Amino acid sequence: MTSSSSSLSPSSCLRNLFQSPPSHPFSRKSSLIFVSRRHLVRSALREWREYEDAVKRKDLAGALRFLKTVQVIDKQPPPDALIESINIAAPPPPGLDWEVLDACLNADDMRLVGSAFRFLKDSRGLLPNFGKFSNIVLEGPREVTPTVLMSATGLEVTKLAPKKWGLSDNSSIALAAFLGGISYLLSQDIDLRPNLAALLGLAFMDSLLLGGTCFAQISCYWPPHKRRVIVHEAGHLLVAYLMGCPIRGVILDPIVAMQMGVQGQAGTQFWDQKMESEIAEGRLSGTSFDRYSMVLFAGIAAEALVYGEAEGGENDENLFRSISVLLEPPLSVAQMSNQARWSVLQSYNLLKWHKAAHRAAVEALQVGSPLSIVIRRIEEAMSPTR
Repeated sequence: MTSSSSSLSPSSCLRNLFQSPPSHPFSRKSSLIFVSRRHLVRSALREWREYEDAVKRKDLAGALRFLKTVQVIDKQPPPDALIESINIAAPPPPGLDWEVLDACLNADDMRLVGSAFRFLKDSRGLLPNFGKFSNIVLEGPREVTPTVLMSATGLEVTKLAPKKWGLSDNSSIALAAFLGGISYLLSQDIDLRPNLAALLGLAFMDSLLLGGTCFAQISCYWPPHKRRVIVHEAGHLLVAYLMGCPIRGVILDPIVAMQMGVQGQAGTQFWDQKMESEIAEGRLSGTSFDRYSMVLFAGIAAEALVYGEAEGGENDENLFRSISVLLEPPLSVAQMSNQARWSVLQSYNLLKWHKAAHRAAVEALQVGSPLSIVIRRIEEAMSPTR
């Protein structure tokens, strides 16, 4: 069979392919760009996985460095000329940006923690309520007498004083149960003296050397006690957040708290950059001291708001006294008492106005949620569209 068309050699086919214009104005160039961008998206998705790995390793510097250098692809891709000059990434799954906060817990440099919070707020448009109350002092008199406190909260000053172990309702019940059990065993002619002596000796050593950490570890499994501790720490967390103090993390395990140098059974670690700078300069302004005092006494205020009295907070009071002596001139005992009552009242009112946010933080901590989830629940509870 013959054909009127002439045959083409392989070389001529290649020449025609490269010299002839494409059949569609976008066919060749657009396909190359599409392949390039598809490759970039695959690479970007791989980088997001690297970011997630950094978060899991608690590598805050690495996770934050990735977020700062990446540009998220939206519906309009970047110009061709910029493709090779920037790092781009596919849109992350919802909440992935927030997870950088979960890497804060192991950060040795609190400035990095502050950078993470500022980045999410300023560069990502998240954390709208972070620092919302940083520059204001809630209305009310500076002189807060026990009578003023009573009229504002309905609580006597004694209800806001941390309880020693054995004096609080929870510890009294535990002590009564312990003594009841000992009495029952003795009535059954079971000699407990050798074991009891050893037990008391261990309890004494725990109190002396570990600050009661072992007993706290056991008591944290008792639901009512665990819930109260969470209510206390959620108060610290929420007030610190609203006052613009970056939060490193909330530690609820007494053993972990001891390993991280946190005094007490649990702790919320926050940072006040302005206060740290002032202390480094050998001074402390009243504004910084007010903010710090409010965060310190927020745990006591939270317990008072939820339970009608506070049990925890002894270490918070000790920290408050240690900071009070840094003021020039140092506060007198009467002035410290007034500042403490003022701080409790301010935190009490702030938490009262944001009960839903505090409750959301409590529920998130109750189920063991990481910091990023706790902060998101706070923001959701405070959202005007809620």
